[in-house]
Amino acid sequence: MRQLVQTGWMHNRARMIVASMLVKDLLIDWRWGERFFMQRLVDADPVANDGGWQWTAGVGADAAPYFRVFNLVLQAAKFDPDGEYVRRWVPELARVPARFIHRAWQMSADEQRQAGCVIGKDYPAPIVDHAWARARGLAAYRQSKETE
Repeated sequence: MRQLVQTGWMHNRARMIVASMLVKDLLIDWRWGERFFMQRLVDADPVANDGGWQWTAGVGADAAPYFRVFNLVLQAAKFDPDGEYVRRWVPELARVPARFIHRAWQMSADEQRQAGCVIGKDYPAPIVDHAWARARGLAAYRQSKETE
């Protein structure tokens, strides 16, 4: 999100991960994210932006299945294995060892101090547990599908 705010651009993979987290993990209406991105993207295109958010939310003409939920940590590890992207846009994590770059909250207190990144002080703790949020989100989607 810092990249988007600072440059007006974000790679499509990052856009999809953000959208999935907001819509599926946090159950935020997809239109909020669509509006935020549309106001900030230098390559803003109403059809592509709306379509991307609808695809992620599992609504619209060519929607992803509602049960497709990106795991932020797994996506980051797969597409940014060494944490170069994270280190560039999240300088608080710059000294975090590579094995923890996508899960800094799992470092011990000593490792956090050594990395200059104490969770809850220098960098926030996760706002939601993905496994729990995924289960909650899928339950909400299933319920909405049953009432259609």
